[in-house]
Amino acid sequence: MDTRYDVELVSVTKRYGATLAVDAISLRIPHASYCCLLGPSGCGKTTTLRMIAGHEAVTDGDILIHGENVSDLPPVRRGTAMMFQSYALFPHMSCLDNVAFSLKMRGVPKAERHKRAREFLELVHMESYAQRLPAQLSGGQQQRIALARALITRPRVLLLDEPLSALDPFLRGKVREELKRLQRELQITFIHVTHSQDEAMALADLMVVMQDGHIRQCAHPREVFERPISPFIARFIGSHNVLRTNQGPVAVRADRCRLGAVEDGPHVSGKVIAVEYQGSAVRVAVVTEAGDEVSALVPDQHFYRNPAEPGQPATLVWSPEDTHALVDA
Repeated sequence: MDTRYDVELVSVTKRYGATLAVDAISLRIPHASYCCLLGPSGCGKTTTLRMIAGHEAVTDGDILIHGENVSDLPPVRRGTAMMFQSYALFPHMSCLDNVAFSLKMRGVPKAERHKRAREFLELVHMESYAQRLPAQLSGGQQQRIALARALITRPRVLLLDEPLSALDPFLRGKVREELKRLQRELQITFIHVTHSQDEAMALADLMVVMQDGHIRQCAHPREVFERPISPFIARFIGSHNVLRTNQGPVAVRADRCRLGAVEDGPHVSGKVIAVEYQGSAVRVAVVTEAGDEVSALVPDQHFYRNPAEPGQPATLVWSPEDTHALVDA
């Protein structure tokens, strides 16, 4: 058994009739990692998560968890727990009984299951809410109860299906910190499906970007952000300009671009079409003479020394070392 990897997908395919949802993907997730599956709607990320959980059958290929082939095992025998987007708490049960429910189904005596449930409520900082009903909790608190309920079975792998999407932006950031803390403390692998690039950047040790049922890039978030391999990745991750040259497409990060003049170095010229104040920086969007839309993320103090307005001509300039060649796909 190869203990370096908690989860391995080997040429995993999923078909729904004539529709190919996931096309022979292979992936190795190292021990005790936080892995985010990321991509646009319909890319296959949720189907992949559900196949790992056992809620969808694999058409072809194999899924290994801690070296064991679980492709034909039911969900309860895979050593995984899944946290759903809707949380799916029982409305008539207290938080304590919601967390303890899976232990009750396994025949654990009441005193023991409540003792363990209180331990996991404490782990997610919800011990003082043990006797409340889900309706008496905020969305973020319900999310923590659902997380404790998933963790109490001591899974080898925790699967999370867009767990933060129902939360407001401030709370999303706080719960994101909690998820990362728990993953590090428990030293188990989390596999987290999200459509948010920012969420994946903040959480992942391993970012898996999917498109049309394929894995297009799999690496640490910093590598994906700084060295996207294709125009699709560069555009999807955001904050990159994809430029057409005689040598093929290149990417330049928007925060490495500035407003300048043609003699300043590599550049594109065009007309300003939008100016967006973003606090510490101002995004200046430009449509080039070739019809492409590019942007510069300019520090606010620099922008306001010589502000630009929509309709004005503009030249975006960058340093030669900031260009990154892409695969033309």
